Amino acid sequence: MDRAVAVPVAGLVDAHVHVFPPEMIRDRAAYLDRDARFGALHRSPKAPMATVDQVLAHMDETGVAVSVLVGFGFADQGLCRMVNDYLIESVAAHPDRLAGLGCVAPDASGAVAELERCLDAGLRGCGELAPESNSPGLGTVARCLAERDSVLLVHSNEPLGHRYPGKGSYTPEVCFALAQAHPGLSIVFAHMGGGLFLYELMPEVREALADVYYDTAAVPYLYGKDIYEVAVACAGPEKLLFATDYPLLSPMRYMEGLSRLTPADRTAVGGGNSRKVFGL
Repeated sequence: MDRAVAVPVAGLVDAHVHVFPPEMIRDRAAYLDRDARFGALHRSPKAPMATVDQVLAHMDETGVAVSVLVGFGFADQGLCRMVNDYLIESVAAHPDRLAGLGCVAPDASGAVAELERCLDAGLRGCGELAPESNSPGLGTVARCLAERDSVLLVHSNEPLGHRYPGKGSYTPEVCFALAQAHPGLSIVFAHMGGGLFLYELMPEVREALADVYYDTAAVPYLYGKDIYEVAVACAGPEKLLFATDYPLLSPMRYMEGLSRLTPADRTAVGGGNSRKVFGL
């Protein structure tokens, strides 16, 4: 486990944590060729996957109070449902420590029905979706979430820099178009929105992104430690959500960067904002 940098954040909320059912982890090879993106990210036996029990144990070790469990953006609705069932069961068993987002395949049959099943079961929204820039079904999912006053979490990417497995086409321009198309819908763009927050310095962009948030998942792999201060300066401390992408990274990898924020901003980013966005 990574060593802490001694930056306590009371009530720490990790807004982006991946889990998979134990049987999927045990037999991951059986799923690698069923979904291209899953195979790209998890073909190596060293690629980490975690059960809910592992998440809870790591929360105890690192001082995380609440984790928001997210699904995986399979193209197969049946695989989405399999993970959703596990999330629903896990959140019901640990309601004080876990919240969850169901995942659907927006462009496959039955997406809205599966999403409504997840919301009816107590999940807080949908994600982490990893759509292509031309996904025709994403708008339908977004409208359903808006009607249910729920949250959409979208995988987004920076248009520059190195290539890596999972880097897709949902770049800032596409993220902005999604937010414009669905005003009033709470949207969290993972991985700092691929840098979209920088454009909030433009007044008309800030207005269009009034209900948009940015999570810090995978930041240590992408940016320097001053990214938190820059994001707060551009978009405001209320727009940034602490998130790790665990088990990809431990919360401890983020603490040195968070320590650069003021105590008030660190409290907001570390948990206060997520509690508001997800209704925790």
